[in-house]
Amino acid sequence: MGRRDIEVLKRMAEENARKRAKNKPAAEPKEPLTEDEPALSQGRTASLESQKSAAEPNANTEDLVKKKAAAAAKAKAAALAKQKRMTEEEGSSTSDDLAKKKAAAAAKAKAAALAKQKRMTEEEGSSSTTDDLAKKKAAAAAKAKAAALAKQKRMTEEEGSSTSDDLAKKKAAAAAKAKAAALAKQKRMTEEEGSSSTTDDLAKKKAAAAAKAKAAALAKQKRMTEEGGENSSDDLAKKKAAAAAKAKAAALAKQKRDSGEPADLDKEKAKAIAAAKAKAAAAAKAKQKGADTKAAEPAADIALPSPNQPILDTYKAIIEGELGNDSLEDSYINKLSKDVPTLIVKRESYLPLVTCLRNHPKLRFDYLSEIHGTDFLEHFEVYLYLQSLLFKRDVVVKVKVDRTHPEIESVTPLWPGANWAESEAYDLLGIHFIGHPDLKRILLGEEWQGYPLRKDYVQYDDVEV
Repeated sequence: MGRRDIEVLKRMAEENARKRAKNKPAAEPKEPLTEDEPALSQGRTASLESQKSAAEPNANTEDLVKKKAAAAAKAKAAALAKQKRMTEEEGSSTSDDLAKKKAAAAAKAKAAALAKQKRMTEEEGSSSTTDDLAKKKAAAAAKAKAAALAKQKRMTEEEGSSTSDDLAKKKAAAAAKAKAAALAKQKRMTEEEGSSSTTDDLAKKKAAAAAKAKAAALAKQKRMTEEGGENSSDDLAKKKAAAAAKAKAAALAKQKRDSGEPADLDKEKAKAIAAAKAKAAAAAKAKQKGADTKAAEPAADIALPSPNQPILDTYKAIIEGELGNDSLEDSYINKLSKDVPTLIVKRESYLPLVTCLRNHPKLRFDYLSEIHGTDFLEHFEVYLYLQSLLFKRDVVVKVKVDRTHPEIESVTPLWPGANWAESEAYDLLGIHFIGHPDLKRILLGEEWQGYPLRKDYVQYDDVEV
């Protein structure tokens, strides 16, 4: 409030005073007194004096109100002037003062906390404070933990314990034993040259037997092709028999080796190899006899071609047109599986070929019903069973996978249903599918040792610890 406002208030107060003065009743004119009314005159005079005296307090009350109003106006004006002066002199906002107050309060609190901490540090022998209680709790927890560790160590050292620690020790011992055996074998192979009873000779015999078996299989396949597409069931039976004999021989060899009888190992191995050779020779002889009998039969008894042969020829023509003539190793009609057309694809052409089968407008194999793998000891084979829901046709795709480095491209991006099927093949055979979104063991768990569907698999429980 400025001076001009104060002057306005003063004028308003004066005008109100004048108005109240005008509204007062005027004093009656004095009449001349008669001789008979001296007492009346005196009474009237006394009445006027009393009225005057009564009017004076009213005037004093109005003056008091005016003074109070003026004092209030002055106080308000002074307060406003002081606030304005403080604002002009300091030029700082209220938030700065608040921040200063907060900082001062924080400093005081920090100082109080430091003083309290110092006082608590200086006071010795205080057993009832929170710090002592926390120390006692921490000491008790440490003692309990040490006791638990000591107990665990004592239980580990005791014999016959069946806890998970013992299982871990057995696993570690088995791994160490296997590693030591491998190192000993490597050292023995390096030091002993020309020894016929060493594992070196055993490995050579295995390699020679595998090479002979592979050569025999190739010769047999070539002979079957030249003789006019012989049925593959005999070859499958021979392969199964040879694989079973080899697996049995390997198991016996492992059992003998674990029992510490290397001399009998060679005899058992030789017996197994001789039995396998004899069985293979008998099968070959029987097959040759059957081939001679068939050759002597009249041409009328020759089986008619499959009704699905034209469909297979169509598949081959489309694939060779898209990918070239070198994409397929072979193709045939599987008589044992409802004459389904079967394509044997080369390893490097696997992914382009299945992509063509999936996306070509004349093929459209949009449904994957199954994926599985097989161990043939020399290699793995992966099988895909595809269906075209549009054309209502089937096809089987086979591809060979190297057994040393079992890797093949994943078809999950083409058929999402292949996700778990490929994971199962990885879990049981150890075939890695490149590009799979989440390849993991879904049946046995990541801690499982080995792959159960391999022909040379030995269960962990059979390993002596």
